[in-house]
Amino acid sequence: MHFGKALVSLFLACLAPLSLAAQSSSTPEWCRALPRPEYKALQRVLESDPWFEVYKAAPGVFAIYEPHQAEEVISYLIVGHKQAVLFDTGMGIANIHRVTTQLTSRPVVVVNSHTHNDHVGGNWQFTFVYGMDTEFTRTNARGSREDAQAEITPDQICGNLPKGFEARTYATKPWKISRTIGDGFKINLGGRTLEILSVPGHTPDAIALLDRENGLLFTGDTYYPAPIWLFRPETDLDAYESSVKKLAMLAPQLKLVLGAHNVPVANPDVLPKLVTAIQTVRAGKVPPHKGDGGKTLYTTDGITFLLKAEAAGVH
Repeated sequence: MHFGKALVSLFLACLAPLSLAAQSSSTPEWCRALPRPEYKALQRVLESDPWFEVYKAAPGVFAIYEPHQAEEVISYLIVGHKQAVLFDTGMGIANIHRVTTQLTSRPVVVVNSHTHNDHVGGNWQFTFVYGMDTEFTRTNARGSREDAQAEITPDQICGNLPKGFEARTYATKPWKISRTIGDGFKINLGGRTLEILSVPGHTPDAIALLDRENGLLFTGDTYYPAPIWLFRPETDLDAYESSVKKLAMLAPQLKLVLGAHNVPVANPDVLPKLVTAIQTVRAGKVPPHKGDGGKTLYTTDGITFLLKAEAAGVH
């Protein structure tokens, strides 16, 4: 679970109504930043859906965006000639399976960038879900009510929750791992191959998805253009630094980096910057700024991390 991918100021956000028509001074800060200007350059499809916004991020790649919840999570449907991969299934607040059936008639396999609740909410709707061979993955596959409920408090919602949504019973439903995968595992979609890259750090089961032939790298929560959350108990900063080095080596081969929150496309040159940024922060060379709940923000070269102060070596 993560809060505040949208804006740093979400940490200070006040309560908000659930109606877009009723926006006022009590509207959460992250909500006021919407719509994000980067989406103007992308083609929108399925414009009638009330919860999701769907954009063509690249040929055969659809970014399924949830702008009405503070995570602003983005799942990706990647379509080949024979089958498709859904990289994450979002919050589970609305029916992402219905969206995928409108976008492709091909069989869909779910692969998760990691198993925090905001990325696995719709897993239960799909027959084929591939999972990393970690205890963290298996534990999260059992579902969670507590994490899910924290995602729908008034300060987390911008606009209306979907019609028929039952807030009191909302939970991340259990889902079944149909196949175990690991680093280097390849999925042939027919005319398109996706490669699993193990990138632990944010979580033990974090992965990136590489479409080498088309120059696309889907980074999950290892990189996205907002404060990157690296403070939870399952986070390993040494592993994270190693993982971003691994991804940075791919930068010359890439055309696009596609993160899991806020904005779906970034320039590959952000990856070496990410390595320098985390190393600079961990070396104690970046001034801290207090965040919410005893956590600390560190910003350098346009990249922000949210850490525990002691984890970065800054006291």
